[in-house]
Amino acid sequence: MRGGGPLGPAGLALLPLALPLMAAAAWAGARPWPAAPRGQPRPSVVLVACDSLDGRLTFYPGNQTVDLPFVNFMKRYGTVFLNAYTNSPICCPSRAAMWSGLFTHLTESWNNFKGLDPDYVTWMDLMEKHGYHTRKYGKVDYTSGHHSVSNRVEAWTRDVDFLLRQEGRPMVNLTGDRKHVRVMEADWQNTDKAVNWIKEEAINLAQPFVLYLGLNLPHPYPSPYAGENFGSSTFLTSPYWLEKVTYEAIKIPKWSSLSEMHPVDYYSSYTKNCTGEFTKEDVRNIRAFYYAMCAETDAMLGEIISALRDTGLLKKTIVMFTADHGELAMEHRQFYKMSMYEGSSHVPLLVMGPGVKEQQQVPNVVSLVDIYPTMLDIARIPIPQNLSGYSLIPLLRGKAENEVSSKGPRPSWVLSEFHGCNVNSSTYMLRTGKWKYITYSDGRSVLPQLFDLSDDPDELTNVAIKFPVIVHSLDKILRSIVNYPKVSSSVQRYNKNQFMSWKQSLGQNYSDVIANLRWHQDWLKEPKKYENAIEKWLGKTE
Repeated sequence: MRGGGPLGPAGLALLPLALPLMAAAAWAGARPWPAAPRGQPRPSVVLVACDSLDGRLTFYPGNQTVDLPFVNFMKRYGTVFLNAYTNSPICCPSRAAMWSGLFTHLTESWNNFKGLDPDYVTWMDLMEKHGYHTRKYGKVDYTSGHHSVSNRVEAWTRDVDFLLRQEGRPMVNLTGDRKHVRVMEADWQNTDKAVNWIKEEAINLAQPFVLYLGLNLPHPYPSPYAGENFGSSTFLTSPYWLEKVTYEAIKIPKWSSLSEMHPVDYYSSYTKNCTGEFTKEDVRNIRAFYYAMCAETDAMLGEIISALRDTGLLKKTIVMFTADHGELAMEHRQFYKMSMYEGSSHVPLLVMGPGVKEQQQVPNVVSLVDIYPTMLDIARIPIPQNLSGYSLIPLLRGKAENEVSSKGPRPSWVLSEFHGCNVNSSTYMLRTGKWKYITYSDGRSVLPQLFDLSDDPDELTNVAIKFPVIVHSLDKILRSIVNYPKVSSSVQRYNKNQFMSWKQSLGQNYSDVIANLRWHQDWLKEPKKYENAIEKWLGKTE
């Protein structure tokens, strides 16, 4: 193992066996903090947020494919949410929702380039103001101005009448040997920093703390074989992690033929370079390597839990684990996220600690905007009424039926929306009960989708035409939450204005710069054709 670390491979292997007994002893007699008297110390909080982890891997049957011992540990001593969703299936907009407690159309985080203002007051800022010691390590990514130029230009030009591959073809890469544990070294280094902070500083604090650790894994890696301007389409791991995957349990997803795909799915599949030939072995390997990357992520979560245990802090700390979005891993002939299908939009959400019901599986739909009010609830800070989310505390205590927040009862739906790259239309998803309703743009120009997740968990059959009354009813609920045709229109205007400003800033370099973005392999075959398509789009009035 490179670089050492609190646990070697042997320690990682043995820890899951030892932890349950130690944790049980550590928590014995701990009082439920929400019901504690005002004089009772407030608990500390640790939030570990990774990138691109499919939430379905944290419960049956998805958990049969890969060994995630620390996710299992959190399930045994805490609560797992079976239906937790991102509010926007891409990095920055999703994180903007999580750190603000507001839906994407309220933050106006339309793409990876546009997030919150740097001085936005987050839940962590409020907790610090109310006496918490705060610390952040690793990937945060909720403010504006980040990610590649390609990323933002692809989002701005999604309405242009052209089709260009914007990613390298998804592939796998095996590195190192059976002793190679620290594959994603940058994440391990941030984990080390968080562990050291717990052991050297948190243990000596007089006040409660909130610690955030952001991991890049299991996000795929850049693909240098396709040129420096291509995206992240390489699933990279070592034999050490690949051995945690049960190959026989890997499900090979069914695909529609290219001609039968929903038009937005076809655009996504094409721009993600997934319309070529893939053998079953290709798909199985991509999925296996992705699951191995999830196992490495789980081990970093384990380092944090172990540090809390070793310092005696576990008994008075709420631990949360989640992700910004999932990963399709070749479901629906796509990798990456940017989709409302389960692989992309369903996130893990596990919570354990004093006052949290153990071995509880919560079926209610929840989403990342719920983290903001939950954090404030834990810290006993009044919750602002304008938030989109609701505190998870009643659900975590197992008393959802008896408790109603000051905002009223938790709604029976969650909202997710997407306005960024690789999708040629603003997309809105309403999940309630067994139904998932997905609509696009103005609600008329693109066919909506309706899936019955109880009968069709793989979302292969769009039943929107079969159930027009359900579609009408769900669309009415959606419009009561967000005037989505109006939002879609404002995103189109934003995209055009941003592109024109960018183009103007480049002057005579424009043609050269735009030709050499991530789509360069296609663009350079017919540069004039694509420039003309952009000029035609710019000349259109909405």
